[in-house]
Amino acid sequence: MVSQVVAEEKPQLLSKKAGCNSHGQDSSYFMGWQEYEKNPFDPVSNPSGIIQMGLAENQLSFDLLEEWLEKNPHALGLRREGGGASVFRELALFQDYHGLPAFKNALARFMSEQRGYKVVFDPSNIVLTAGATSANEALMFCLADHGDAFLIPTPYYPGFDRDLKWRTGAEIVPVHCASANGFRVTRAALDDAYRRAQKRRLRVKGVLITNPSNPLGTASPRADLETIVDFVAAKGIHLISDEIYAGTAFAEPPAGFVSALEVVAGRDGGGADVSDRVHVVYSLSKDLGLPGFRVGAIYSANAAVVSAATKMSSFGLVSSQTQYLLAALLGDRDFTRSYVAENKRRIKERHDQLVDGLREIGIGCLPSNAGLFCWVDMSHLMRSRSFAGEMELWKKVVFEVGLNISPGSSCHCREPGWFRVCFANMSAKTLDVAMQRLRSFVDSATGGGDNAALRRAAVPVRSVSCPLAIKWALRLTPSIADRKAER
Repeated sequence: MVSQVVAEEKPQLLSKKAGCNSHGQDSSYFMGWQEYEKNPFDPVSNPSGIIQMGLAENQLSFDLLEEWLEKNPHALGLRREGGGASVFRELALFQDYHGLPAFKNALARFMSEQRGYKVVFDPSNIVLTAGATSANEALMFCLADHGDAFLIPTPYYPGFDRDLKWRTGAEIVPVHCASANGFRVTRAALDDAYRRAQKRRLRVKGVLITNPSNPLGTASPRADLETIVDFVAAKGIHLISDEIYAGTAFAEPPAGFVSALEVVAGRDGGGADVSDRVHVVYSLSKDLGLPGFRVGAIYSANAAVVSAATKMSSFGLVSSQTQYLLAALLGDRDFTRSYVAENKRRIKERHDQLVDGLREIGIGCLPSNAGLFCWVDMSHLMRSRSFAGEMELWKKVVFEVGLNISPGSSCHCREPGWFRVCFANMSAKTLDVAMQRLRSFVDSATGGGDNAALRRAAVPVRSVSCPLAIKWALRLTPSIADRKAER
């Protein structure tokens, strides 16, 4: 009886915010993480375990970073360059939340280098945050009041439902994109989303894009960015460009990465009509493969936004020793130049390995040129062209095949059958194992026949609304869910 009373009283001890489920983590995207962590693949100790293909992590160039650390022990040892005096006491004491000047200068130069110096970043306009998650949330707090909305092209990163909405009270209105044009953003789609927001009596404060796209793995074409910038200029709203995958774009110009700031600078008058309403989010989690370091940044030419975001950053600062280490690493221009080039080469090589492996099995991908994942069309393997069919297929792939991939419905895609499949968080041999497992599954699903039939053009899937009923009732435990702060 006592235990029953305690169980009934517990929810009353928590705030409504703590008890609500608007964090967006009750989806198949995060449930896949849970299943992987119960049974993780290891080539020696657990060769039948689940292979993690739902984690957008860059593990391809750790050796380059480790080699630099061996050559520069002062940075990790918290000493002046050349083995000089210790800076431990200096870093251990209270630090201004504006960040270490040396690090902000080095980060600004690195961000400019990633964009071919077509955009030059001013360190005074940078706000440091504990990862891109904190950066995006801080911008929501700065730009939107409770109940205000941001338009986001679909498919989009599932974590945005948590990062942008949970604590801020902001709303997301999807900009529906379709496979018919490669999921590119159009003015018609933007206008449609804006009208739908108005019908819901939501005040639209801006548009948020990921460029390169997560989960599509595509760098936004300049024409699409111009369309988006024209739209926000006409509506008098903000644009947040999440560019944390900028350094993963491996295509050569003009098909390569173009920053939103480059498009703004190319407008008449240097983009003066919109420059104070375009904000960039960046992180070292993807380009350098350092999600555990929790280093993110907001860049804005709007002094009021920089001031407010800087104050908010006190809730998620980057540690002084991390800034000191990375100031030395990013300050080594010879290293960053060679690292960026080699890292892109390795990403493309692993990307091609996945695409080629899937093609041999009879599975196609959206053509991509960036990111740590591919947007994979497996609709022809579903028993029904529906979201129920997608979930059925997803469960088979996770529980029977042993691959954790992310279903498109968790990314708010309107067309069932698409999946995000990551490739940079594992060895080439592990990726081969994943392809072998998938081949066996496809062979069994098609009766062991020739996969040539699967290579034909798939019947276009009709765009439909993703029903709320698809959301999973199964929830992650907080200890697991809270660790999923990065993509």
